[in-house]
Amino acid sequence: MEQNKALRVFAEEIRVETLKELAHLGFGHIGGSMSVVELLAVLYGREMRIDPRNPRWEQRDKLVMSKGHAGPAVYATLALKGYFPKSELLTLNQGGTHLPSHCDRNKTPGIDMTTGSLGQGMSTACGLVLGDRMQGRDSYTFLVLGDGECDEGQVWEGAMFARQFALDRLIAFVDLNKQQLDGATKDVLDLGDMVDKWRAFGWDTCKIDGHNVDDIAGAISRAKATRGAPHMIVLDTVKGHGCALAEQTFPCHHMAFTAEQIAPSLALAEQKLEEARRA
Repeated sequence: MEQNKALRVFAEEIRVETLKELAHLGFGHIGGSMSVVELLAVLYGREMRIDPRNPRWEQRDKLVMSKGHAGPAVYATLALKGYFPKSELLTLNQGGTHLPSHCDRNKTPGIDMTTGSLGQGMSTACGLVLGDRMQGRDSYTFLVLGDGECDEGQVWEGAMFARQFALDRLIAFVDLNKQQLDGATKDVLDLGDMVDKWRAFGWDTCKIDGHNVDDIAGAISRAKATRGAPHMIVLDTVKGHGCALAEQTFPCHHMAFTAEQIAPSLALAEQKLEEARRA
């Protein structure tokens, strides 16, 4: 129970720091950053074998945030884990920053793969897993896909590849927040039941509440105990979760806002953080 409380606190810390960096900038990919906060808390707070003092450690587990526009949430997580000072979060997407709008492994300590060209993260994640296997490493690679991103054919080519080569050290997630840049996913390109679709491609698949750290941790544990196939965990999420301004705006893929507009959402996130600490 203490570990799960720590994960809930960590999630709220990530949410607060992400909102702070976006508020300072005044615009950004707020919706898709908010919807992966709990996942990042579980990955970096419990599951991933990492060393912030040695970001390129060969035996580390790796994250491919294929929906690279969620970079602000990843940066907040990395800063909280000590990869770089939290003060750098306020340089997000500004000249000379180490924190570009989308994840870049050449700029940011702790970023394992450059992403943002949607669909390509599936291929690079498969390559990382296969490379670790060839080198005799037992590392896991965690891959995060957007539900809108799954419109890309490259995702499904990679899905077939991962199944063909039984990449069971690949644990992937679809952030099923039901929105993409231009609107609702069901209106842009309806992919149907994600669980049925991934199972049809031969993946070990389940669907859970993507904002429940206990459910996320349990699903990852079950995936690690299942061998012989890649794993897909479909996260049922709300785009903009935990930020009222984003939750009440449709679509909320990328938003511009004033300090006054975002202030109530930040204050509520800080309140929830204090509540989590006292629980």
